[in-house]
Amino acid sequence: MSKPEWLYGIHTVSAVLKKHPDRVLEMKLQEGRDDVRLEALLKQVQRAGVTCQRVSKKAMDHQFQDANHQGVAARCRLSQSWDEDQLYTYLDNKSGPVLLLVLDSVTDPHNLGAVLRSADAAGVDAVITTRDKSAGLSPVVRRVAVGAAEVVPFVQVTNLARLLKELQERRIWVVGTELDETASSLYSVDLKDNIALVMGAEGSGLRRLTRENCDQLVFIPMQGDVQSLNVSVAAGVCLFEALRQRL
Repeated sequence: MSKPEWLYGIHTVSAVLKKHPDRVLEMKLQEGRDDVRLEALLKQVQRAGVTCQRVSKKAMDHQFQDANHQGVAARCRLSQSWDEDQLYTYLDNKSGPVLLLVLDSVTDPHNLGAVLRSADAAGVDAVITTRDKSAGLSPVVRRVAVGAAEVVPFVQVTNLARLLKELQERRIWVVGTELDETASSLYSVDLKDNIALVMGAEGSGLRRLTRENCDQLVFIPMQGDVQSLNVSVAAGVCLFEALRQRL
């Protein structure tokens, strides 16, 4: 486990209390905040037996500057990212088709948080990214993910090209996303079997070496004048197409 960190926001704290109440060490609740959502949260706190301190809005704002804390914060022990060996062990013991999401140098924490939410909703087995030049599981990411960061395995690797080759050796088909319409349409590709979807960074897309190590490249057909989608939106489109096919 990693060292304790403060998480904030009603949905994020509620998700941790629901899924991992043993990880919550203490909480702070803003005085004067008494609404339906906080009442439900307090019931979770009581069931978990967590110490909860009432503090002023000024104290909350001072401690959690530039954060939309919503009057709630929890100091938690958070799971560390998986390493490659943990991922391979999981894959080698997984029954049924695998669905992985690989992010090539996605740096914006808000995008990563949104991607994790979509990954959780689509039943992704793990989200994989690079250790360098990529966003990690920061408090901002966990807040935007609204609890998904606590349940979706998050894997950081040092060499993405090597990882893709390891996945291919495990008979996982690596599908990269491109803006180029000479690639296959997303909706014409079979995504029901073992799949690793690879999304590029904001603006620049997939790096050359990453692209070369994909088994297939796809694009998302679009009707408007916008040439590209935000990476979190594009990931949601691709993941839910995979989920649609699997259902």
